[in-house]
Amino acid sequence: MKRERNAKAGTEAKSQLKVNVASKTIQCKVCFQTFMCTSKIPELTQHADNKHSKTLQECFPGHGEKENDGKADNKTNVKANGKK
Repeated sequence: MKRERNAKAGTEAKSQLKVNVASKTIQCKVCFQTFMCTSKIPELTQHADNKHSKTLQECFPGHGEKENDGKADNKTNVKANGKK
């Protein structure tokens, strides 16, 4: 009986593929290749240099500015609060 219950409960396979495809939100404006939202600036810069011989801003307009602004704000907030 226990084998029958376990067989019924585990019939649905779970896949990460749909989630991975949905998280590809960064797109190169030259070749339209998609990158995951967790991609870092060095990876995107490497793509722009190697594939297109262009800068980060030409392939991914506005993307590098967003990440740099966020890091600067965190450092400013920490110094203003007087905490490390």
